[in-house]
Amino acid sequence: MESESSKTQRRLIAAGDRTLYALEVLGLLLITIATIVAATQEVTKMVEAREVTLADLLLLFIYLEVLTMVGIYLRSGALPVRMPLYIAIVALARHLILDMKSMGEWALIATAGAVLILSLAVLVLRFGHVRFPYGPSEDGKNLGDG
Repeated sequence: MESESSKTQRRLIAAGDRTLYALEVLGLLLITIATIVAATQEVTKMVEAREVTLADLLLLFIYLEVLTMVGIYLRSGALPVRMPLYIAIVALARHLILDMKSMGEWALIATAGAVLILSLAVLVLRFGHVRFPYGPSEDGKNLGDG
């Protein structure tokens, strides 16, 4: 028979889990709303300027990737490690496009090197995921980077 203190402890842990999950969902909802507001503001700027640039499209792509990341996290409960890397690569590409003329040679090389390093990290993660797949977790979900 289970003692009263262990029952109380299990209830406290369950309440803590529910609270953390609710805070997680609230945070994801805030991120989603902020991303939609930012994307709407960007589209409004493009309409007002009557011009769409590559930098605008890349920024919208970053917003889309953030929304995708939120969706994956909501569905699976896990965040694929590659998603933030993809976002960082696009953000660095956008930075290169916008600031290339004002950047020094070493800044250009450093930014391009950062893109290369992030790309290699994605490659290593994908190789590791295919070559050494994760087994099922305790709750039956497959773990991994998506």
